[in-house]
Amino acid sequence: MQKSQKTLQQLKALKNKVEHYEGLVTKYEDILTLIEMGIEEEDESIYEEVKEMNDSFLEEYEQLHVATMLDGEYDRNNAIVTLHAGTGGTEACDWTNMLFRMYTKWAAKAGFEVEVLDMLDGDEAGLKSVTIQVNGENAYGYLKSEKGIHRLVRVSPFDSSGRRHTSFASCDVMPEIENDNEIEVKADDIRIDTYRASGAGGQHVNKTSSAIRITHFPTGIVVQCQDERSQFSNKERAFKMLKSKLLALKIEEQMQKLAEIRGDVKEIGWGSQIRSYVFMPYTMVKDHRTGEETGNVGAVMDGDIDNFISAYLAWIHS
Repeated sequence: MQKSQKTLQQLKALKNKVEHYEGLVTKYEDILTLIEMGIEEEDESIYEEVKEMNDSFLEEYEQLHVATMLDGEYDRNNAIVTLHAGTGGTEACDWTNMLFRMYTKWAAKAGFEVEVLDMLDGDEAGLKSVTIQVNGENAYGYLKSEKGIHRLVRVSPFDSSGRRHTSFASCDVMPEIENDNEIEVKADDIRIDTYRASGAGGQHVNKTSSAIRITHFPTGIVVQCQDERSQFSNKERAFKMLKSKLLALKIEEQMQKLAEIRGDVKEIGWGSQIRSYVFMPYTMVKDHRTGEETGNVGAVMDGDIDNFISAYLAWIHS
């Protein structure tokens, strides 16, 4: 049953690609026909209609073009995204929460489903860390561009003097692996701890130690899950997260570079950021790898990051 469902999902994805392409071909031909009619009849009023159709065509074409660049072995998989507050104290925790909101909004616009796997609140505001799973076709392929350090520059609402602050947060993105048979986790290599989940969840969360933390001694990897109601479900989810991280490390070693799956492990601070978000004294979001930038910070924080994703995919394929 599982095998047949997976095959049907793959078939549906392939059909969608073909239908998208055929639909674009039809739109292209319709535009050419309309242009020819306008020329023959010397009707300039057709211009606005042609322009509107052409703009729509180019937008869809760009979406299809980006999709063709998602050719990595794990690009079609779900994505596990972990955000950690870095340099900046309470301001950094608030920044982590802002990034969490940005990715959640982006996922909703893209038609993806988001599950919160683990969350640790800041001491005063925001989040110290949060792990989410983004479910949908090519979620990892798109979100792998977000791996790295994100830098915020703004006047902090937590500073009564109204001074400008610089804060950092790290974003780690891993593919959820579907077939984990090749990854072996020895019982002697791990420690499993249970604890009470924090945050929303009602009486069950407050009274039971259902949250799970797994520590992998050989690599130092620590994964946590407190999303599910039962300890068994959280344990199963945490093991899946651990295996995803171990697979990523294995691929990194094979390819002899960290950037392919996990990104460079850097201090969450100055000089290591992949993208800067400036709110003051001007507004700008700039990706330091691709040079892609925009002045519409508000739109970006509302999840409008497709231009950065597209630029990254084009950059790694250039």
